Amino acid sequence: MPQLDGFTPWPRQFADRYRAAGLWSGTTLGAVLRDSAHRTPGRTALVDGDRRWTYAELDAAADRVADGLRAHRLHPGSRLLVHLPNSSEFVTLLFGCFRAAVVPVLALPAHRESELTHLARLSGAEAYVLHADGHEQHRLAHAVTGAAPTVRHVFAAGPERPGPWAPFAALLGRDRADGTEPARGAGTPPDPTPGPGPAHSAADSAHPGDVAVLLLSGGTTGPPKLIPRTHDDYAYNVRASARAAGFDAHTVTLVALPAAHNFALACPGLLGTLCTGGTVVLSPGPDPETAFPLLARERVTTVALVPPLVLAWLDAAELLDPDLSSLALLQAGGSRLKEEAARRVRPVLGCALQQVYGMAEGLLNLTRLDDPEELVRTTQGRPLSEADEVRVVTPDGTSVPPGEAGELWVRGPYTLRGYYRAEEHNRTAFTPDGYFRTGDLVRTLPTGHLVVEGRVKDVINRGGDKVPVEEVENHLLAHPAVHDVALVGFPDAEMGERTCAFVVPHGPDEPTRRDLVAHLTRRGVAAFKLPDRVRTLAVFPRTGAGKVDRAALARTLTTPEETR
Repeated sequence: MPQLDGFTPWPRQFADRYRAAGLWSGTTLGAVLRDSAHRTPGRTALVDGDRRWTYAELDAAADRVADGLRAHRLHPGSRLLVHLPNSSEFVTLLFGCFRAAVVPVLALPAHRESELTHLARLSGAEAYVLHADGHEQHRLAHAVTGAAPTVRHVFAAGPERPGPWAPFAALLGRDRADGTEPARGAGTPPDPTPGPGPAHSAADSAHPGDVAVLLLSGGTTGPPKLIPRTHDDYAYNVRASARAAGFDAHTVTLVALPAAHNFALACPGLLGTLCTGGTVVLSPGPDPETAFPLLARERVTTVALVPPLVLAWLDAAELLDPDLSSLALLQAGGSRLKEEAARRVRPVLGCALQQVYGMAEGLLNLTRLDDPEELVRTTQGRPLSEADEVRVVTPDGTSVPPGEAGELWVRGPYTLRGYYRAEEHNRTAFTPDGYFRTGDLVRTLPTGHLVVEGRVKDVINRGGDKVPVEEVENHLLAHPAVHDVALVGFPDAEMGERTCAFVVPHGPDEPTRRDLVAHLTRRGVAAFKLPDRVRTLAVFPRTGAGKVDRAALARTLTTPEETR
């Protein structure tokens, strides 16, 4: 199909180079599942609570969804906003989109009106799929369809009656309206076996160079941007990271983080497990109380967690003494894992640690399974691919001497060349010769391993969730009692960073944290973006250039305090 309007492709000479090197193999992501189903059709591919799918069953269900998307006149290149928890519906929908060449836009479960309406408008989504588990979800569906006139279909998965929306079962050819078969609730799997007709669609509609999925950026200035990943580049990302993590047909992966997140989805995550013929176990949450019983029951061998959850698992394991005997590998990523926590992983959890530093925009760095323990504990890994081109530079683009900190620039076979429909932003986010300016401060060791030192971008990394400062400040400025505001991050042992909103009040009444949280919640802001603290000031400290001195504000946040 023609490339999406607003997508920046790799220049031909780079694309030809990656194909000649065998990095881009001409594989579509829909074929990842089909190939594994052909190799081991009877092996368990997916576990979701008490629901289980073999590879043959999951493959057939993906084809049913692809046909359902086509039947609802979603064509190659149509965008579909996905807002689902970790569930079998998420997996079958994802692969159905890959095969129908419909482009999924992966929202996170925590997102609400502010993010969802923005994503629907920016992507030009024609359909929206959500989990209808209560009044809140129905309200979100109304908000999205009201704000984005391009959305002409809403499909609701889950136990609730979908109201005016079509049930998810409609994508499997079992719409209640046609009288053929009643839709089932979330406690019963969509029938993975095909009905009358061929077991598979005649052909997948996607081509390797097509945009396969639109991922979300962590957000730096304003709402999330969309990251286009093609079948070629994302399939390479999946295969190469699966090799680096040692995945094979015996791998059993617990997907504890949201599956819509790049780390849990493809680094190697869900897709890497299915690519190698292993088993994916979906967890409804990442907390130890939920995950530990699943881990023991399903004999899980690997899991990916952000650092705050690593700490929670370590503390819980010491307290509860769970059965973790099957666990062989813990991947830690999303933000930097402190060395003290890294040293506890093997003694407490009894498994190896792999540090993963990466971004949905592309570049992945991983410590290797045969790296010395000291490198695993103290670095964030080295680039995944021999074709990754990495530069560490000063603000003017001059390369820094080895071992010194600088901003990380990168280009390569799985790093984007431009955000989707963001022409103005792309002019500053990328160099003229195609390097992505990550905004991260790193230093490089002689081994090639990177140590993350901080960031340049104005974004707060709260336990792996990226809080965009400008977006939250803009929402807070809409409060009538707020004259000015500065959102600042401060160190926290559990989350890595937390947030404090410094407020200059408008008038005599000082807004409390309770007031501002209620205001942000009414505006549909995700919970992880709500400020952990609120402080009021008469004026802000300023730099010599007249800007708010955020460093000075941060220095005042050195002692614990109760939030109001």
